[in-house]
Amino acid sequence: MTRAEQPSRRTVLAAAVAAATAGAASPAGAAEATARPAKAPAAAPSKAPSGLVDNHAWISYTDWRGGTAEGTRAVSGARPGLEISTPRGSSAYQDPHTGTTATWEYARWTSPVHRLAVPSTEVIASWNARTPAGTWLQIELTGTYSDGTNAPWYVMGRWAAGDRDIRRTSVDDQSDGKSSVWTDTFAIDDVASGLRLQSYRLRLTLYRKPGTKATPTVWRLGAMGSDVPDRFTVPASAPGLARELRVPRYSQEIHAGQYPEYDNGGEAWCSPTSSQMIIEYWGRKPTAKDLAWVKPEYADPQVCHAARFTFDYQYDGCGNWPFNAAYAATYKDLQGVVTRLGSLTDLETLIAAGVPVITSQSFLESELTGAGYGTAGHLMTVIGFTAGGDVIANDPASPDDNAVRRVYKRREWENIWLRTKRYNAAGKVVSGTGGVCYLYFPASPTARQREALAKVGVR
Repeated sequence: MTRAEQPSRRTVLAAAVAAATAGAASPAGAAEATARPAKAPAAAPSKAPSGLVDNHAWISYTDWRGGTAEGTRAVSGARPGLEISTPRGSSAYQDPHTGTTATWEYARWTSPVHRLAVPSTEVIASWNARTPAGTWLQIELTGTYSDGTNAPWYVMGRWAAGDRDIRRTSVDDQSDGKSSVWTDTFAIDDVASGLRLQSYRLRLTLYRKPGTKATPTVWRLGAMGSDVPDRFTVPASAPGLARELRVPRYSQEIHAGQYPEYDNGGEAWCSPTSSQMIIEYWGRKPTAKDLAWVKPEYADPQVCHAARFTFDYQYDGCGNWPFNAAYAATYKDLQGVVTRLGSLTDLETLIAAGVPVITSQSFLESELTGAGYGTAGHLMTVIGFTAGGDVIANDPASPDDNAVRRVYKRREWENIWLRTKRYNAAGKVVSGTGGVCYLYFPASPTARQREALAKVGVR
């Protein structure tokens, strides 16, 4: 979390786009700086979530048999995946964060074209994979714009579950004058122009040390495209559920100053702390061997572990959305997806099926009663709803584990999460996330969980 309305790195990056393109607006960062008007613009008309978001994934054996394989093979079984069969070549990679150059064998798989049901202003990829020692992978995206031209191949992440072979990283300075990639998000530069991304393909490149038989295994690859309109407020939803899930409670604040090499320590660890809560809700956790590197005097060492293994060395933080989802999926039979939801009703649908949700929001201290802080970007975990419809959240920005459970007013919470525009402490217009969330759920969900996920557009 970013305290006291100091801009997060994600916000600064998005502000650069806004400054370069009049009228641009990205839910991931700051927009144009203007004086606060006397009255906020009215909310956009309410639309069904399906009209705002398209979430597509390749996960089945049939899916992996499609597309274009260059040295990869589809693997059947309870959890179908994609692996290296016969490498198609080798290439040198100089790790920008260590300076080390190494040669790697590789194979590639390119997805079929996915035509977006929602011509999109933003696209965020997600992947779930296993990367044994000596392996890693790269995810790229290209697509066709609404003007008929094509985007280049953008790198959406270079990733490994560990940090010994390469340093997992996003890639900065990617743009073609029509769109850019900011950390983990493909974004149209000038949304007001009407340009949208109409379709996309994803490309996986799987790497391993030459001469070995090791291979990454990818179980899930997909992306969420969206076109969420600019809005300072959203329509209120009616309460429809009273239920609370029993989710472990972890504070990021008790880790302040610990392992400052990972985003200056625990005070910024809202994302991995939230991820760890949900991972443990599903009955998974690191082993004692996994945690042996953590100083024994530190409480909740699994939170330190999550911070280290979600850390993006280019973003210089633990808040890379897909990296958190990918981290969750390194635990046995878990899946992780980044998406957007359309309302608290969507959240109620998931909670009713036993699926807690990690949400991203930003707000002034005065906008969320009881929080006690303001933030330019913060992750917390929604675990239920009171009888009156208020939100029960595990908020990692709490002084200790016992204080993590909070109840926030429904209307306030709904607005700070779903809006795409807001005013910061200086009265300038900046942007919100527009309903971004992480969903972690079993590889084999129950029928009820599968139905709930399908209702919010996730398979």
